[in-house]
Amino acid sequence: MPHLHIEYSPSIDEHVDVHHVCLVAYQAMRESGIFPLAGIRVRAFAASHCIVADNHPDNNFMAMTLSIGAGRDTAALKAAGDHLFSAVQQAFAIPLASPYFALSLEIREINADLSWKDTPIHNRLS
Repeated sequence: MPHLHIEYSPSIDEHVDVHHVCLVAYQAMRESGIFPLAGIRVRAFAASHCIVADNHPDNNFMAMTLSIGAGRDTAALKAAGDHLFSAVQQAFAIPLASPYFALSLEIREINADLSWKDTPIHNRLS
């Protein structure tokens, strides 16, 4: 279960191709070597309404949350997170060069006892 949820300010589409960013993130997750292909999901959604920092009209953000199942050691997750964040930073080189953009990544480990799944995709790709 490596599910990457990406939330972003609506006007970010004027600066980058969000689908391309999703592909970059997906590839970085595959390259990490610690996430099963069948579990990878990348979803991106524009925030219909948002206020960023000082509410300057040029402010934009992209906030990524990677939800994962338990069982990976911190060092492996740190390396995978570093790789993912670096790949997305490269895709956002132009917005990150301005003082009006914020990029973030958080990794959250899901408690297996509180997570339900029914995913035949795993059988097909195993």
